Amino acid sequence: MNKISIDNRYIGEAEPCFIIAELSANHNQDFARAKEIIKAAKQAGADAVKFQTYLPSTMTIDSHQEWFQVPSNSIWAGKTLFELYGEAYTPWEWHAELFNIAHEEGLICFSTPFDKTSIDLLEDLNVPVYKVASFEVVDLPLLKEIGKTGKPVIMSTGMATLSEIAEAIKTLRESGAGPLILLKCTSAYPASPESMNLKSIPHLRDTFNTIVGLSDHTLGSAVPVAAVALGASVIEKHFTLARSDGGPDSSFSLEPDEFAKMVTDIRVIEKALGKISYERTAEEQKNVCFRRSLFVVQDMKKGEAFSLSNLQSIRPGNGLAPRYMDIVLGKKVVKDIKRGTPVSWDLMAAE
Repeated sequence: MNKISIDNRYIGEAEPCFIIAELSANHNQDFARAKEIIKAAKQAGADAVKFQTYLPSTMTIDSHQEWFQVPSNSIWAGKTLFELYGEAYTPWEWHAELFNIAHEEGLICFSTPFDKTSIDLLEDLNVPVYKVASFEVVDLPLLKEIGKTGKPVIMSTGMATLSEIAEAIKTLRESGAGPLILLKCTSAYPASPESMNLKSIPHLRDTFNTIVGLSDHTLGSAVPVAAVALGASVIEKHFTLARSDGGPDSSFSLEPDEFAKMVTDIRVIEKALGKISYERTAEEQKNVCFRRSLFVVQDMKKGEAFSLSNLQSIRPGNGLAPRYMDIVLGKKVVKDIKRGTPVSWDLMAAE
């Protein structure tokens, strides 16, 4: 599969990388901030903005039992899951207006649903594509509901084994889902570069015959730029106005100037990737003259033979190519030759 269309935007091979700004929890429960983030994402070069659609009660239950406590080694330690999602969720009554703002900015707008009711909300908003979060890859009932919409699906694969990815794809397709994009992802917050295993990106593409990309939680932009060089057609990155403002996801989000630099670097990489070609470029053609060639490096008298003393392969490229060195050695010259003369066949006596 080479490309698909989402909201009249082609994504895939030979198309510009589709760059998603993940709003996530970075609005900090402030509607005005959410609007500002969307506008800043557009200015930073994003193609799309993505939300997460859930309620704390559709993600978990309000319980302080140990299973519902965020582990102590997490950046969210000290909270229950219910408390965390209460801080992080995007109020449902915001969705319609935020979607409108994104559309006005020329951004594709979509979301990650986490249950049937969130899918219903997003269907009412005519979302053009669905995102499946890494943690929900194994939620086959949810995938069936997403598949029933017939919309394209972008699915993160963090933590998933190949067999789990295959089962998720099978479930989506059998349920009627549209074209599928798989995102390599490491489900750690933040993720270390050494945990990314970006070589999996072309393997994902070849194994499942899908368009591929990266959902990235590393700090900085080096990893997503490298992912594009390895064939990623989609990059998803968390976006915030300022990490110092805090919030559940701020520590692994890019600020506007950082996001803009990532976009710029990705566009440079796309140009650099080009095509498979061994032809000289126009820039190279101008420099062919600086290749090495055969030159006379000592004054020579008529009848004198070329030797390693008077013949040398040097720059520039005005003389015979160096590959003729062995042929030229020993041949006699037909006239006096000054040092610095490029060697040509007409300087030599015919045999």
